[in-house]
Amino acid sequence: MDPDAVAKAFVEHYYSTFDANRAGLANLYQEGSMLTFEGQKIMGSQNIVAKLTSLPFQQCQHQITTVDCQPSGPAGGMLVFVSGNLQLAGEQHALKFSQMFHLMPTPQGSFYVFNDIFRLNYA
Repeated sequence: MDPDAVAKAFVEHYYSTFDANRAGLANLYQEGSMLTFEGQKIMGSQNIVAKLTSLPFQQCQHQITTVDCQPSGPAGGMLVFVSGNLQLAGEQHALKFSQMFHLMPTPQGSFYVFNDIFRLNYA
């Protein structure tokens, strides 16, 4: 398993799903998963997706600038750090963001998001 290839595939899947159908992200989280969104901690797949689907915009497009990853721990986890731009529909200027994912392997051989931290980067 090439960690960089896994991270790249995960990032492409996550953001294309987020941009098209945020509710479709539910299967990437589990009940033990935690999202910290702009400092607000949210626990569990249902609560995380409720937060993401309640954000005050309908359409957006992520443009990824960087993806960095590292293996994490003996269980085969992976840290993925993403930076990029977030373009909201009807807005002239894109917002800069950073997001960190801690991915953990599933028994089926894929990964789920154990930790997710999102921040807008204000200049």
